[in-house]
Amino acid sequence: MPLSKRAAPALLTDQVYDTIHEAILSGELPAGSRLTVRELAEQVGTSAMPVREAIRRLEEAGIVEREPHKGAVVKALTLEELLHVYNIRRLLEVEAARLGSRHITREDCDRMQAEYDLMRHAITEHQVIPILDHDENLLEILYTAAGNPLLVQMIRNLWRQCRAYKIVGAQGTLDTAGDESLWRYQRDLIDAARDGDSLKAASVNDSSLVDATDRIKALLAAQRDHS
Repeated sequence: MPLSKRAAPALLTDQVYDTIHEAILSGELPAGSRLTVRELAEQVGTSAMPVREAIRRLEEAGIVEREPHKGAVVKALTLEELLHVYNIRRLLEVEAARLGSRHITREDCDRMQAEYDLMRHAITEHQVIPILDHDENLLEILYTAAGNPLLVQMIRNLWRQCRAYKIVGAQGTLDTAGDESLWRYQRDLIDAARDGDSLKAASVNDSSLVDATDRIKALLAAQRDHS
């Protein structure tokens, strides 16, 4: 059998996985949503098999979990997971910012600035997902300059795992008048990168992640109190 035909089912599963994963990251399928194989298969236009396999992979990635009497659901947001993920992010991203700012080029700083400008526009338009996308693009430029692809890959994986928390944080910050935390740290990080100031870059990133953790904790607590 030709390889292309043997690979086709796996490629279809990849497409279904990407579709469901994006719906979770965008908030279209929020925490607690049930993932019913038949319904999802109808929505994406496939048989049940690739949907079932995609859900299994989402479970392995820690994005989906099994609940009694419900089956597969989008994993709920918890304070414990928030602290675990953001503490690891601090360890990795503070170091990535420190190393990246030592080696980043002027052209890469200009690329960071372009992503920052797009992010500020998205903030003005209250577009949560573009805000997060441009923020991550900006940071990835800096982190890539550190010259450690494995470090960048690990950070990307953490971003995917905590995207739901980031959505909560960004939306809550947008709803708070006068809060500059969605853009102030990025501005200071670009300045540090242009100056090659590794200590400042590390400090800015650390402060940014501590602030994000505190904001999301407060927002999760408020949601819990109103539920």
